[in-house]
Amino acid sequence: MKIALGTDHAGFEYKEAVKKHLQSLGHEVQDFGTFSNESVDYPEFVRPAAESVADGLCDSAVVFGGSGNGEAMCANKVKGVRCALCWSEETARLAKEHNNANVLSIGQRQINEELALKIIDAWLEADFEGGRHIRRIEMLDKNL
Repeated sequence: MKIALGTDHAGFEYKEAVKKHLQSLGHEVQDFGTFSNESVDYPEFVRPAAESVADGLCDSAVVFGGSGNGEAMCANKVKGVRCALCWSEETARLAKEHNNANVLSIGQRQINEELALKIIDAWLEADFEGGRHIRRIEMLDKNL
């Protein structure tokens, strides 16, 4: 699987840890930055990561920030992206099973690194359930 990563300065450390984790699992990573913890504006790095998913260049993406809120909002502005802000393994699993989330947002200042990695694993291991959820996903994709 090819996974895009994008972050601002407040999520830089987790991005680096997640990149290593994903690569150790055999995933290909496309890193859209940022590449240090110096202050930057998250849309410059999150939007290209989200667009890579919408354009089919990457299978999914993980975006990071201090809270993850702004990053999720930015990613969700991209047509075809369904970004979920997750703070537990269960929210990540449900984001994939019920919402077919193709982008995950994590707030580095909200959870510890160990939990962040568990969240990513739960999200990657989950499968979209389809069924009753398909109608809702289609509505999201039409921006209703």
